[in-house]
Amino acid sequence: MSTILVIEDDVRTASEIEAALIDNGCAVKIAADGRAGLLEAVTGKYDAIVLDRMLPGELDGLGVLSTLRAAGIHTPVLILSALSAVDERVRGLKAGGDDYLTKPFEFLELTARIDVLARRRSVAMPETSLRAGDLEADLLTHTVKRAGKLIDLLPREYRLLEYMMRHAGQIVTRTMLFEDVWHYRYDEPTNVIDVHVSKLRKKIEATGAAAVIRTVRGSGYVLDAPD
Repeated sequence: MSTILVIEDDVRTASEIEAALIDNGCAVKIAADGRAGLLEAVTGKYDAIVLDRMLPGELDGLGVLSTLRAAGIHTPVLILSALSAVDERVRGLKAGGDDYLTKPFEFLELTARIDVLARRRSVAMPETSLRAGDLEADLLTHTVKRAGKLIDLLPREYRLLEYMMRHAGQIVTRTMLFEDVWHYRYDEPTNVIDVHVSKLRKKIEATGAAAVIRTVRGSGYVLDAPD
């Protein structure tokens, strides 16, 4: 489900946009002016923003948009405006808008454009973390937590756990681990995988937490990740 922020001062228009987006399967938050919209956009996590160009008060739509982009917030923005001239559309896009829809508009077109922006954001956002049960791996810092508690892992142990988390619930063979984590060809028997898995188990189960790495005899290992 996409979560959409609508920054629109006209109560009727905001209500109609909200209804159309909800019918399209979205969750919607309404902000009635530029300041409230900016605060919500900065502090909330949204897949797209519908932004009225002509907002009342000191902070109009372009002001909101410019401030967001200057703050490094790149949530896709669809600008709504009664100003349909080409130079006005260009101004909106140059200010950081991703799309521009002139009033009056068809709600079917608005929801279609929002769908495109939300999909674009989901594709563009890089994966930064992995979760498997109560295990969480930060892909940027290479740190791991279990139930919120930091686990001290060596680089190889981290890569081993990351690989198993990416394949949670699936059997990963020793050959897969040796070739994909160690980057060596697995062509003769060795217990290196078993040794590292054993050390990893001890660390992630050190606090008495339930076992999550299960040995599948004759096959390999499974990282169980109950919800």
